[in-house]
Amino acid sequence: HMEAKEAFAPMRNVALEGIGAVQAIKGKTSERVITSPQGTEITANGKVVLNFCANNYLGLCNHPRVKQAAAKTIEAYGFGLAGTRPVCATQDIHKKLEEEITRFNQTEDTILFSSCFAANGAIFDTLLSEKDAVISDALNHA
Repeated sequence: HMEAKEAFAPMRNVALEGIGAVQAIKGKTSERVITSPQGTEITANGKVVLNFCANNYLGLCNHPRVKQAAAKTIEAYGFGLAGTRPVCATQDIHKKLEEEITRFNQTEDTILFSSCFAANGAIFDTLLSEKDAVISDALNHA
């Protein structure tokens, strides 16, 4: 047990440094509370501000057709997934969307990921080996 503890000490130290950096950043900023729908303008901490940090790149999160489609899908499938694709399988609506994207882009195939984190994991596992290194900015959240 002690050997394992010693073996993981360097990784533990790196993790603690990372946690310290996050705490230092959090100490310098205050958490904003959004009280409006997501969009290019939001109400945060009681003020209307421009939102440059959302994942709503196309500005569709409040589009009436998107909201209507989401409500219809929730009615049919429930809310959210029970787990990841490798664990809980893939739903038919995701396969249909991938097929449509493949046809539209005229590519061999398409795979959708639920987050940039998941996509990065897949691409890193596919392209990199134990001989490769990834250098990333300290504030990279994806």
